[in-house]
Amino acid sequence: METDDVSVREQLFHNRVRETIICVLLFTCLYMVSYLILTHFKKTAEFVTGEFLDFDKLWLCTFTLSVAVCAVLLLPISILSNEVLLTFPQSYYMQWLNGSLIHGLWNLVFLFSNLSLVFLMPFAYFFTESEGFAGSRKGVMARVYEAVVLLLLLALLVLGIVWVASALLHDNIARKSLYDLWEYYLPYLYSGISLFGVLLLLLCTPFGLSRMFSVTGSLLVKPRLLEDVEDILSCTTFEEDSLSRKLNCGSTASCWVKLNMEGMKKEYQTVLSKRIALEMRRKASPWQRNLGYPLAMLVLLALTVMCVLMVCFNVLELLLDETAMPRGMEDPHLGMASFSMFGSLGAAVQVVLILYLMVSSVVGFYSSPLFTGLLPRAQDTNLTQIIANCVSLLILSSALPVFSRTIGITRFDLLGDFGRYNWLGNFYIVFLYNMLFAGLTSASLIKTVTWAVQRELIRAFGLHRLPLTVSRSTVPFRLLLASGLSKIQ
Repeated sequence: METDDVSVREQLFHNRVRETIICVLLFTCLYMVSYLILTHFKKTAEFVTGEFLDFDKLWLCTFTLSVAVCAVLLLPISILSNEVLLTFPQSYYMQWLNGSLIHGLWNLVFLFSNLSLVFLMPFAYFFTESEGFAGSRKGVMARVYEAVVLLLLLALLVLGIVWVASALLHDNIARKSLYDLWEYYLPYLYSGISLFGVLLLLLCTPFGLSRMFSVTGSLLVKPRLLEDVEDILSCTTFEEDSLSRKLNCGSTASCWVKLNMEGMKKEYQTVLSKRIALEMRRKASPWQRNLGYPLAMLVLLALTVMCVLMVCFNVLELLLDETAMPRGMEDPHLGMASFSMFGSLGAAVQVVLILYLMVSSVVGFYSSPLFTGLLPRAQDTNLTQIIANCVSLLILSSALPVFSRTIGITRFDLLGDFGRYNWLGNFYIVFLYNMLFAGLTSASLIKTVTWAVQRELIRAFGLHRLPLTVSRSTVPFRLLLASGLSKIQ
């Protein structure tokens, strides 16, 4: 009997060591990638101060960004792990991939997300803005003391707000758990942060899905209908040469011309970028010019339509089946059954859609007027902007598993503390959320497609060269189609 107990304890010990090694290796790889990304965007001049804590702040941001990337990969790793175990149920080399490892990853991401949002990022920001208390000796430790004091005051303020909110919503529980910080208040606070992230995804993702078409189109060579590239390129080159001569003569010209130098420089940059785009279009092969762009647009359209259809199907399931509601589970039971009715192919589609939604939400976030100023620039992003970007990405990514499960992209239920959010069990919130997402995404998609077709028709028939500004209100869509048909005939 003692031998059996020892063997069981040894097995548990070896399992724990193996899971720890796998988690450390995964996080180390993500940390290295995140560090390379941040060093590409950070402003180098800020880190030549001789203070070692300036680099510590960058390490804190790197840690937060690594947690954000790991939160994005939670659902894809879980879904793919289940499909691998279904495909190779008896494989000895896949025994390490089990429910305990996946559950541990979810718990670690939840823990590190709380740690980064509540402690690490506020401390990094306070230390960046601190100069030391009045009358104290200036130096690193004075800044550390001020940052710690401000962090403690902020923690007390936030915990007080959380206690008041919990007392208003759950009076009895709040009174009983007045000193239960770890088991009640931090999960309750993170539940509110997650709700904010899910609402932010609701606003950014539909806008990002529509923006993905223009962003992808800017990276590819667009085919132009009824357009002579050589003629337009020669005109653009002539215009560039004319502006170049004016800029060269500006130093010796009159004062009035010197005042207009900045405007001519901007116009010259615009013409230069246009000429480069035209040269790329001329050098592109017929396959790249005529097949690459339409194929990419069709793929984006198919992914967006698939998301909308899955959300509409989830709305019907919410009305007919209670199991469609998002909920938490203690054991994922990997390798028992596929989480998609279409098997491995459906699981792969779910992974692609989850990653596509995350990329679209990031594009929509940085394209919105409120957050355009946060867009990082290579070698020109200060530390405060890096902190704000890391916090924003962590909020979006940590809400992605809840977001994907709420709109029905996947049937993989939430693990650990992710399934303890109080608002997940509210049918009206979940149902209204699905309806809003489907409506906003459909409206953005219809608007993007119709405006893109009209813009291409305006450019194809040369109406953009008119002296008056041609807009949607001045040229009806029916007139464009009629003129196009008559010109083809």
